Amino acid sequence: MRLSLMPHRRTPTAASAALVIATGLLAGPVAAPAQAAAPGGRTIVVAPAGAKNADDKGPGSVGRPLATLEEAQRRARDAAAEGRRDVTVELLDGTYRLTAPLRFDAADSGRNGHTVIWKARRGAHPVLSGAEPVTGWELDDAATGVYKAQVGTGSDSRQLYVDGALAQRARLKLARDDIKLNADGFTIDNPDLAYLAELPDQKRIDFQAKLSFTNRFAPVQSISGSTVVMQQPAWDNNTYGYDTIQSPFRTPTFSLLNSRKFLDEPGEWYLDTSAGTLYYKPLAGQDLSRARVELPRLESLVQVGGTYDEPVRNLRFEGLTFTGTTWLHPGTPDGYANQQTGVFISGVQPHRPEDAFTSCAFGCKGFEGSRNGWAQTPAAVQVSAAEGVGFVGDTFVNLGSVGLGIGNDANAHASGVGLGAHHVTVTGSTFTASAGGGIVVGGVRPDAHHPSDPRMANTDIRLSDNRVYSTAREYLDQDAIFASYVTRLTIEHNYVSDMPYTGIGVGFGWGANDPGGSPEYLKRGLYDFQPVYDTPTTSTDVRLVGNHVRNVVQTMFDAGCIYTLSAMPRSTIDENYCENSGQLGLYFDEGSRYLSAHRNVFVDTAAQWAHANNQNSNRTGDLTLIGNYTTNPAITGIVDGQRGNTARDNTTVTAGDLPSEAERVIDRAGPTGPYRTPR
Repeated sequence: MRLSLMPHRRTPTAASAALVIATGLLAGPVAAPAQAAAPGGRTIVVAPAGAKNADDKGPGSVGRPLATLEEAQRRARDAAAEGRRDVTVELLDGTYRLTAPLRFDAADSGRNGHTVIWKARRGAHPVLSGAEPVTGWELDDAATGVYKAQVGTGSDSRQLYVDGALAQRARLKLARDDIKLNADGFTIDNPDLAYLAELPDQKRIDFQAKLSFTNRFAPVQSISGSTVVMQQPAWDNNTYGYDTIQSPFRTPTFSLLNSRKFLDEPGEWYLDTSAGTLYYKPLAGQDLSRARVELPRLESLVQVGGTYDEPVRNLRFEGLTFTGTTWLHPGTPDGYANQQTGVFISGVQPHRPEDAFTSCAFGCKGFEGSRNGWAQTPAAVQVSAAEGVGFVGDTFVNLGSVGLGIGNDANAHASGVGLGAHHVTVTGSTFTASAGGGIVVGGVRPDAHHPSDPRMANTDIRLSDNRVYSTAREYLDQDAIFASYVTRLTIEHNYVSDMPYTGIGVGFGWGANDPGGSPEYLKRGLYDFQPVYDTPTTSTDVRLVGNHVRNVVQTMFDAGCIYTLSAMPRSTIDENYCENSGQLGLYFDEGSRYLSAHRNVFVDTAAQWAHANNQNSNRTGDLTLIGNYTTNPAITGIVDGQRGNTARDNTTVTAGDLPSEAERVIDRAGPTGPYRTPR
């Protein structure tokens, strides 16, 4: 076999994401293997609203299915409580439009070694949606080609999906010299923008700043003359720390979003919540009488969460599609003060000095005091305080935030109970075309890395044979797969592609929470706000094996195919295939330690195939890189024999003439078995 610069097998790409949705292939590129119910198990059949013969008083059979998911859940709970058999809820074909999230707690658990399974009936492609279809379009403005439809009042959305693609909120791009930033907002220096002061609904207008590794949102408070005042604490928090709006690490891109006046480009939309009117300017050739337009109404679809005393146990979801959510938090006065990978500052910061706009534009002691209170982006499907939960052959598509969150901090779980995820598996599932990243495992607050209750630790998480591609379309800072603090984490044989930022990220904390702390963060003043820990974090025994990562770091910067932070004892990065990274291959950022990388293949990384951030006084080191193959020989920060590092027998190759061992790694990378895409 000889490697070309094209992917070595047929794989989904950005262009195919919308096709997968629009053609109805919502069960994913590869269907889940059929798994029959255990002998003697109980099967409950449910149909979507309006289905023929559906009746909540009937037997719940194929000929007379139940009419609601609520009744199916009630019966499944009763059957599971008997503890004598597996219980299967089979969903017939169609779209189940939810008016509230499905909530699973300990009462939904399988007992005595049995499992409760929510699955697609054989041959069906059931869709759980938090959106409503939009029809009845009529021309609003012939001169601009904008159409409108009535959608009712009483709710809002930051996302709209048209034919399976995330549409762009009405946007006004700002030149850097159009505005002058200040501690309260900015002044307008371009007279052509004087009309902004006359706009209605000014508090619904967002300012977006796309920077280096952060993508920030803050809502407007008011526009008067040339003065724009921003809502607080969103503006304070977005101008605080590193890669800030006023002091970015690379040339910024600024925009204003969400005014009817900005709606001038094909594919843009605006929702007038007061009048209940949705406006949209179709793309070339798009016929709104035929287009599938979905307006999300819910912020989450499925919430799996018990308590540490009574966790959810033995629950599985198979062959289901989760779609149609929004996430409203960035439009609140809190904004989205992104720090990295979907983690953001939230609320008024007590240690922020009055002159922080200037004194904390590039870090400061007060900013360090904010770290332990950072929040996480909530997922559309949430799992915490749970054991033995699985997702098999599911599809997560057109969602307003992260697709699946496993054991995140409590703030990211509607149950109010975070962390505590044990023996959770995600297999053969697809994550694509959503506003946020695919999968997020673990939390970032102190209980995530040094739990006050041992049951909080996230343990034994396995992500295998999944496809995560063409997602994080709005929250560009989010990874395809990100895991913070987990004990025994396996990420293997996944396909990751077409991402704005990092492909797979593991670890958090910049080394500051590892035993003995970090001299760098001692200098920054972090330990005035938290202890220097003398015990390891929960992040150990991490395995990244056989993944195929391509076309990443396409929009943002300071990222790579695989990115790590902090110490991870006994962790391995082996036999992964990385091609066409917009920056780095392996990125060992601050405090990364005790990781080994063997027999990985890197083709066309724009920058170094491996880089370790050991600048300042970071304790990055104890890294082992042996037997890797790369078309770009550049490597920085990892010198054999220095800082405990081993770097040897790594081979520079050409894409058209690879050694047989490199070809073997490429051929085996990505999903396997029934989830492998035929070549």
